Amino acid sequence: MEDLPFGALAALIGLVGGIVLGLAARLGDFCTLGALESALYGADQRRLRLWGVVLATAMLGTHVLAAAGLIDIGGTIYHQMVWNPWGSVVGGLLFGYGMALAGNCGFGALVRFGGGDLRSMVIVVVMGIFAFVALSGPLAPLRIVLFPQVEATGPQGIAETARTLAGLGPTLTAALVAGALLFWSLLHAPLRRSRHMIGWGVAAGLAVVWCLAAMTWLNEASLGAVAIEGPSYTAPIGRTLIFLMTSTAGGITFSVGSIAGVALGALAGSMSRGLFRWEACEDPRELGRQVSGAAMMGVGGVVAMGCSIGQGVTGFALLAWSGPVTLAAIAVGTAIGLRQLIRGFQPE
Repeated sequence: MEDLPFGALAALIGLVGGIVLGLAARLGDFCTLGALESALYGADQRRLRLWGVVLATAMLGTHVLAAAGLIDIGGTIYHQMVWNPWGSVVGGLLFGYGMALAGNCGFGALVRFGGGDLRSMVIVVVMGIFAFVALSGPLAPLRIVLFPQVEATGPQGIAETARTLAGLGPTLTAALVAGALLFWSLLHAPLRRSRHMIGWGVAAGLAVVWCLAAMTWLNEASLGAVAIEGPSYTAPIGRTLIFLMTSTAGGITFSVGSIAGVALGALAGSMSRGLFRWEACEDPRELGRQVSGAAMMGVGGVVAMGCSIGQGVTGFALLAWSGPVTLAAIAVGTAIGLRQLIRGFQPE
C-alpha cells in the first residue's frame, strides 16, 4: 500500500466511495431526478425524504471527524473559493433543466449505464465533454468573466455565519441542521417503514464522509500534492474521459476511481436484483433531447462548481452556502423542465 503512487491511492479511495454510492442508488433508490419526479408527479415522497437521511449522515459525520482533526473542511474547494451566488443559481438552474431533458444527472447516468443502459453512456460522454468546454475550453473565458472564481481570504460558509450571528460552533451548527433534516425525513411514515432505503441512505452519507476523511489523510501524506475531494460528477467525468484517452496527460486520480466505482456499484446492484439489461435509444428525438440536456448539465455543473451530488451532498455536508443554494436551484430547474416535458405530451 505504501508503495502505491498518491494518484493510485486517491483512485482507490474514490473507488470505494463510488461503489457504495452506486449500490445505494441501485438498492436504495437514491436518485436526484427520481426523487423529484416521484414527489411531484407520483405522490411518493420517500425518495425525496431519503435525501434528508443522506445529508444528515454526511453532514454530522463530516463535522464530527473535522472536530477530531480528521477532515480539513477549509482545505476543500467549497471553502477555498469565495462563494458566487449567481454561479450557484444560474449554474444550478441550467443543470436542473438539463437533467430533466436528459432524464438523469451525471451520477444517475453512471448508475443507469452500470445497469446496461447505453443511452446513459451518451449522456455521460457528452456531459464530460461540455464540462471541459466550459472549464478550460472555448466557453472558459466567458464563464470567468460572468462567474469569476476568487480565492477566499478567510473562513466562510453556513457555520461561519452561525458563529457570527449566534456564537454557535461548527459542530453544533452541523448537528442542528442535520437534526432538522433527519426529523423532516423520518416524519414521513412511508419512509420510516422502508428500512432498506434508510440503511442505504446512511451508507451513501458515510461514503461522502469516507472520501473526505481519506482524502484529507492523503493530502497530508502527499504534503498537499493531492487535493481534498468529495464525490462530484461533472468535471470529474471529463477528467476520467481524458484519462481513458490519454492516461499520461492527466494520470489516475480520485475522479477516475469515483466514476468507475459508481458504475461498478450500480452493476453489482443491478445484477443482484436481476435488473441488468441492455437498452438503447429507439427515438432520434429522445436522443437529441438527452444530448442537449447533457450539454446543459456539463456547462451548468461547472458554472455552479458542482452537480446535484457535488454541491447538493458534498458541498452541503461541508456547510458551504453553495450547497443548499445550488441544490435548490437544481430542483427548480428540474421542475420547470419536467413540467415542460409533460405538457409536451398532452394532446393539443
